[in-house]
Order: sequence, then C-alpha cells, then structure tokens
Amino acid sequence: MKTVTISASKEYHVHIGAELLDSLGTMIAEINDGQNAVIVSDSNVWPIYGQKATDSLLKNHFSVHNFVFSAGEESKNPITYLNLLNFLAENHITRSDCIIALGGGVVGDMAGFAASTYLRGISYIQVPTTLLSMVDSSVGGKTGIDLPAGKNLVGTFYQPSLVLCDTATLRTLPHSVFADGCAEVIKYGILYDENLFSQLEKEGPSFCPEEIIFKCIEWKKSAVMQDEFDIGARQMLNLGHTIGHAIEKASGYAISHGKAVSIGISIATKIAVSLNLCSDSDWKRIIALLSQFDLPISTEYSSKILAEIALSDKKRSGNHISLVLPATIGCCKLQKVPVHQLESLIKAGM
Repeated sequence: MKTVTISASKEYHVHIGAELLDSLGTMIAEINDGQNAVIVSDSNVWPIYGQKATDSLLKNHFSVHNFVFSAGEESKNPITYLNLLNFLAENHITRSDCIIALGGGVVGDMAGFAASTYLRGISYIQVPTTLLSMVDSSVGGKTGIDLPAGKNLVGTFYQPSLVLCDTATLRTLPHSVFADGCAEVIKYGILYDENLFSQLEKEGPSFCPEEIIFKCIEWKKSAVMQDEFDIGARQMLNLGHTIGHAIEKASGYAISHGKAVSIGISIATKIAVSLNLCSDSDWKRIIALLSQFDLPISTEYSSKILAEIALSDKKRSGNHISLVLPATIGCCKLQKVPVHQLESLIKAGM
C-alpha cells in the first residue's frame, strides 16, 4: 500500500493498494467515532461492491444506511441532491456520523456536496472505484452538481476525511471506462511530468495502477496544497476540460468525461501550435498517446456550438476565459482568452 498525505484546510491520507475495501470499516473507525455510516453509490457500483463495503462497516460496529441512485452524469442534478439530503435527515444522521462515496466521479461529487452542506458539514470518505476518480475527482475537495446550463456550476470546496483507492476495483471496469481514466493520467504527464508521459508511451494500458495512481496523486497534491480554492496554480488541472465539458454538454452526456477531456486536450494542443506555443512534434506525440489508449481526438460538434457552451463555464471571468495550453510535454501555460476570440481559437484546434 502507498499513502499520500494531503495538507489543505484539513489533513487527510490517500491510501492506494489492492483489496483495501476489506479495511474500510477499520480505517473509518480510526478517524470517526460516529455510530452511523451512509454509503452513497450508484446502480452500477452498488451491486458489485456494496455488500463488501457494508460488511466491513458492520464488523466495526457501524449502523449502515445506503442511498443508491441511477448511474450516469444525468443523475448529478439538484433533484438527486435534495433526495439525498432528505434521506440523511429521515435517517437522523448527525454531525458525528459520516458519508461514504462508493463509486466514480459522479458519486464522489454528489456525496461530497451533500456532506458539505448537510448540517453545515459532516465527515465524508471517498472510495473511488474508477481510475478517473482515483487520479482526479476523489482528491482535492471539489464537490458539486450540474445545472442545465453546464457541469459543476453548483458546488463547494470541502476536503474528505479519508480517500481509499482500492486498485482491485479496476479489474471490473469495462475497457472504455478504464480508458476514460487514462485520459486524466495522460493529462498529468502533459502538465508536469515528461518522464510519466514517456512511461505511458512505453507501457501503454498495461501500466502498474498503484504506481501510476500514486504519481498522479502526488502531482495533484502539489496543486491542491499550493492553491486549494482553484484561483491560481490548481487551474492548470483544467487542461482539456473547458472544451471537454462543452463536448459533454453538447452530447447530452452521451460522450463520457474522459473521452471529452481527450478531445479537449487534442484541441487545446492544436490551439497552442497555432499560437506558436507548442511544437508540431509534441502535438503529434500527444495525439499518438491518446490514440494508443483508444481515446478520441476529434469531434463533430462545431466550434460555434462548443464556444457558446464554454462561455457558460465556471472558468469564465468577465470578458475572458482561461484555457490551459501545452508549451512542451511536461509544461503548460494558463492563457487568458477574450471571449470573442474563443470560437476562432477552437476552430484552429479542430
């Protein structure tokens, strides 16, 4: 097992290793003395891991409640959120109790947002079961839900009390879902670590999950500890996300987050080439690596549609929107773009 310690507004540990789910109850009992544990999960994950998580909690004398909603981004909405709050209240959950997010990024965002707002804040534990949520959304305290206008427009910064990355759960992921997480892994290589990028080129999807997840979380730790509330250095983690979120929204979330981010990275890199920030050879390496992991690099949506949606993104500030653009593999730049130039830039990247 590998452990990363995050020191933000709350200090907590991120444990990474195989078969850690059996130790869930023991680890929570060490940091939480409440009687009740609420497992929040979705209809895909609960049938596979719900009983295992429940058994571990029962062995450690927790009373266990479960709230399961339909899997998919479309469930990350105000209705599901309010249903969860009502469930917590009906079951008399108190501030000494805890919420456990068992699932991918949608589950983690939803459970974390409920934890941050119910009774003005109760403890929550992230138990990510996808590669994407292990390397990205489970760490750093971003929580939220979607609105019809766009992704994550309502949310909070609220750090978990513990993150448990059981790499054994990756064995049950469909290939396409594992590939979604690889888009975020590749992102870290482009942003910070040319050696990681080269390792992924060499090893492909057969990389050692525990080693790669540890490296990615170490990089995220650095960003979060520098800029917990996403006003500076942490914004670099949005590489591919502004355009990626627009692609997700345009597709009605039929295109998954990881695949949309992959396309967003491709477009952002080509934009950087058009602005003479990035070399054509680095762009070709990035495109080749995304393709090696069976990730898409283009979209049928027009630059006009994507620009219109992106202008509702939370990264917009007044008449500017921030784009993360690669300079070289291992180094990116945050570029403020006037909103009237966004459509033409996206077109240059397509």
